[in-house]
Amino acid sequence: MPILSINPVTGQIFDSFPLWSDETIDSTLSRVVTAYAYWSALDIEQRAVYMHNLAQVLRQRRDDYAQLITEEMGKLLKEARAEIDKCALGCEHYAGHAKTYLAEEIIDSDASRSGVIYQPLGTLLCIMPWNFPFWQLIRAAVPAMMAGNTVVLKHASNVPRCALALEEAFREAGFPENAFRTLMISATQAEKVIADPRIAAVTLTGSSAAGRKVAAIAGQHLKKCVLELGGSDPFIVLEDADLEFTVSQAVSARFQNMGQSCIAAKRFILVEGIADLFLEHFKTLVSQLRMGDPKDESTTIAPMARVDLRDALHAQIERSLAMGAILVAGGETIGTQGAYYAPTILDRVYPGMPAFDEELFGPVAAIVRVRNTEEAIQLANQTPFGLGGSVWTRNIAHGEAITRRLLVGAAFVNGIVKSDPRLPFGGIKASGFGRELSYHGIREFVNIKTIWVG
Repeated sequence: MPILSINPVTGQIFDSFPLWSDETIDSTLSRVVTAYAYWSALDIEQRAVYMHNLAQVLRQRRDDYAQLITEEMGKLLKEARAEIDKCALGCEHYAGHAKTYLAEEIIDSDASRSGVIYQPLGTLLCIMPWNFPFWQLIRAAVPAMMAGNTVVLKHASNVPRCALALEEAFREAGFPENAFRTLMISATQAEKVIADPRIAAVTLTGSSAAGRKVAAIAGQHLKKCVLELGGSDPFIVLEDADLEFTVSQAVSARFQNMGQSCIAAKRFILVEGIADLFLEHFKTLVSQLRMGDPKDESTTIAPMARVDLRDALHAQIERSLAMGAILVAGGETIGTQGAYYAPTILDRVYPGMPAFDEELFGPVAAIVRVRNTEEAIQLANQTPFGLGGSVWTRNIAHGEAITRRLLVGAAFVNGIVKSDPRLPFGGIKASGFGRELSYHGIREFVNIKTIWVG
């Protein structure tokens, strides 16, 4: 079955790509391994030149790439432009900081000289999702390549044109031939690639189910992997929060990218004293969101990426309502064409409901009411996920104290959870393991080698 590029606005097929044969996969992997010998031998300043070139290509082609993202997965055009801008910044960050991040360390021991050096592992397989089709790949591949690894990409099946555009961007930036390649393969074929001895390690961003499968295969073959998986991030609002500011941020935190983000706020945990007022303001702002063509600058609600994803989300809502959740807004598909779903608010959500226990990967906000701060923390942590979370309060010290008790990989006070090249990114529990970004991310796919000289 071919890989299809389908417009989520209209449901029309843009293009179709045949799956690669085993022979094509084999020959491509051999070429990437050959490229590794050259790429890894370059010094880090030489690799940085290529990475600066890539940042320049991304900026020069920003509008083209943004249009492509919008056409393939439905993201608002203005959000797609911001994604490309972030990719360029990520390239420049590692071009400027990789040398420091990977600098040799001298450590005193019983040797005359001893320390640690960081060397590349080989070829990395990146299995990436569709929701941020450029940024997810850039944040995984760029640090790995700056460390000297080569990369092959298995992208989500609904963004094949983005996958090929990424390969073309690396080529246009002048990277050595085959230092980065896109593989047009299925999930089943990807399992074989993980097992291939020419693949040194694997990184995946995706669902917890996909993460378990990839981790099992990588473990069977004793290969390093990093998993950035789903999330059900708590958005804790205390009684002393700046309500006007907090509600405006809550709308962005839940509905940007149509809620299709692992670090989107999903469970809004409100202390009872402010819950009604928060919900009133929240509903008002959500009702002002404008659904339409994602290429129209006035549109604030785009379609979801696929009809099957929309239908699965609706089923989660229906099950939650049957268990006692209250529908405040939305809860329905819009129109007969495309993958549109109305911005939705569910109130009185409790543990045991899909809206609390599962990840809602779409434009649905779950309102959870609590009596006090302690109950808020307890319910925030009562989830199999542990990616991000935020606390909203005028008492900054108190807010920071709460973030230290959240079982997550990234906790924010009065700010929306986001990734930043300067800070490590990743989760715990069912949200995965390992880290991307910062110096932590670039050291995930290197041999941390001890050198001891007598």
